[in-house]
Amino acid sequence: MKIKILMVCLGNICRSPLAEGILKSKLDANKYIVDSCGTSSYHIGNKPDQRSIAIGKKYGIDITDQKAAQFNTNHFQIFDHIYAMDNSNYENILKLAKTDQEINKVKLILNELYPNDNLDVPDPYYGGEQGFEDVYQMLNKACDNIVNKLENLY
Repeated sequence: MKIKILMVCLGNICRSPLAEGILKSKLDANKYIVDSCGTSSYHIGNKPDQRSIAIGKKYGIDITDQKAAQFNTNHFQIFDHIYAMDNSNYENILKLAKTDQEINKVKLILNELYPNDNLDVPDPYYGGEQGFEDVYQMLNKACDNIVNKLENLY
């Protein structure tokens, strides 16, 4: 049985598609499934933001086949680990959780780098190109730590 990991941001066009692509590139597809979605319905069915696509491509990661989807309660049954990109999304996910088991699946992704600091991955949507580079670097480091944790767990 494959371990399933979900990356979640607001619109599922900037941060979570990058996080999905980065983590997928680091994990064995025979053992893991990585997906992403957003807490809002703003961009359902859309491809990732062109700037996210470009920064992924810069580092050899193709996220062009991704399509935005919205988080719902079924995701708690499907996924083993759920990573929120920021505190707002984290709170929105937890509002949908019905059990302690569901709550325990949800983590802030940057707590993988800075435990218990509860830092946000900044939303680069309204920023320039450097914002996407900064987000990529943060997510890349966080995903390295996630890979190490997963390899120790499974």
